[in-house]
Amino acid sequence: MSLSLEPPDAPVLAVSRGAAEGKSSPSASEGRSPSTSEIALNTKANTKMRAENLSAYFGKSQVLKGIALPILEKKVTAIIGPSGCGKSTFIRCLNRMHEVVPNAHVSGEVTLDGLNVYGRDIDPVRLRRRVGMVFQKPNPFPTMSIRDNVLAGLRLNGIRVNDAESRVERALHQVALWDEVKDGLDRAGTSLSGGQQQRLCIARSLAMEPEVILMDEPCSALDPIATARVEELIHELRADYTIVIVTHNMQQAARVANYTAFFYLGEVVEFGKTDAIFTHPKQRRTEDYITGRFG
Repeated sequence: MSLSLEPPDAPVLAVSRGAAEGKSSPSASEGRSPSTSEIALNTKANTKMRAENLSAYFGKSQVLKGIALPILEKKVTAIIGPSGCGKSTFIRCLNRMHEVVPNAHVSGEVTLDGLNVYGRDIDPVRLRRRVGMVFQKPNPFPTMSIRDNVLAGLRLNGIRVNDAESRVERALHQVALWDEVKDGLDRAGTSLSGGQQQRLCIARSLAMEPEVILMDEPCSALDPIATARVEELIHELRADYTIVIVTHNMQQAARVANYTAFFYLGEVVEFGKTDAIFTHPKQRRTEDYITGRFG
C-alpha cells in the first residue's frame, strides 16, 4: 500500500549542494534549504534510492557537483532543467552507466535500499537488472523480432527463463502493446511505429523485472499521440515501480511526476512535490526557469 509522502499542506522541499553541506543558498524565500537527510525525515514513504554528495566527471570536466537527492519508492520523480545541466548524467550515475564512458568517473555515494551501488563488491550488471534504463530514442535491436527484443535483456545477461512466452506476453500487456502485436511477434521490432518501438523498449526493460526504471527523455522523438500513450503508461507503472524521468517538457513533468527536481549547472536547485514546484517555487532560479526567463 502506498503511503502519502506529506500532509496536504506540506511545504515544497528544496535541496542543493550547499544544503547538503549544511550551508545556506540564495532563494526566493527566507530560511535554509533542508538536506536530503532532512527530506527523508519529513516524508512518510520509503526512499528507494538516494544520492549523497554525488559528483560526476568526464575526464577533468565536472558535470555534477555534490548532488543530494532522494528517489522515493513507487513514485515518479521528474528531472528538469536546461540543456547541459547534468540531468542525463545524473540518471546514468544511478545504475552506473556513466562509468562505461571512457575517462568518466564519479565521487560520492548512490544507495539502493541503503546499499552503496558503487561499493567494491557490487556487480554493475546485476545492478542494472534492478535499475533499468529507457533511452531517448527508441532502440529496438534491428535484427531481432518483437518477441526476441522483449527477451533480449534476459538473454544478454545469461538469464534462462522457463516461461519465456508468458514473460513476453506479460511485458507487452504492461506497456499496452500486446493487442497491437500479438499476431505478429515474429515481425522485426523496427517494423513498428516510433511510439510502438519506444513501448517495446520499455517492455524489454520490464521483462528484466526491475525495481527502478530510469527514462531519459523517452518522448522527445515521439508525436503527441504516442507521447500521450507513454505518459498513460507511466501513470500505470508507478503503482509497481519507482520511476525517474528526465524531460525538457515541463508540462509533461507536471502531468506525470509526483516529485520534481530542478537541475542547473550541475547542481540541484530545488526538489519537492511537483504541484508545489510549479505553483510556489521556493528558489528564484526555479521560478525564472519555469516561467521561461531562461533555458
